[in-house]
Amino acid sequence: MNEFFRDEVLQLWIAGGWLMVPLFILGMVIYFSVFQLYFQITAQRHSKVDPTLWGHWVDKPDEAQGEIGRIIHFTQRNVRTTRDIRIRFDEVRATLTGGLRRRVKFANIIIGTAPLTGLLGTVSGMLTTFSGIASGGGGEATVSTIASGISEALITTETGLVLAIPALFAVSRIRGMIGEMELFLARLETATLKRFLRVNAAPY
Repeated sequence: MNEFFRDEVLQLWIAGGWLMVPLFILGMVIYFSVFQLYFQITAQRHSKVDPTLWGHWVDKPDEAQGEIGRIIHFTQRNVRTTRDIRIRFDEVRATLTGGLRRRVKFANIIIGTAPLTGLLGTVSGMLTTFSGIASGGGGEATVSTIASGISEALITTETGLVLAIPALFAVSRIRGMIGEMELFLARLETATLKRFLRVNAAPY
């Protein structure tokens, strides 16, 4: 079974032509970037913490723990106005989600190149096919050239789509997770501002 699968993959690889090599490299880059993003965001799922707990930490920052505790300490320590708090939260957002947003854009760019590379294989395969047709003769060599061109055209296109479509779904999920993180920071900022106004009665 393993040998059959290996032989099938090898035949597809050969039939796909030289563009299978850049498609393979592109696939490695795409999924390395996507999985790295996913695991990085998963490790920072602040929104999964009980709101009652972090709400208590906002009121009593000395008891705050973990990454959320560091955010609370940073956004409350030595602030004098609500503007200071907003500036601190802008810095937190830039640190936590700004880099992730840029990497999502990069991931989208390299994902978009996969079907385009497959399309290049389509063009290359069709050129081979037309070359075989133009040579005429109708012999076995001509039929083989035409079949090779059609195989290259179809396989590279399919490979590009197979690489891109799951990655697009994964990036969509990653965007949703970043949105959850930003929503959590907005809620934490609101709670911090309310606490500051309650304690200090500071002006806006």
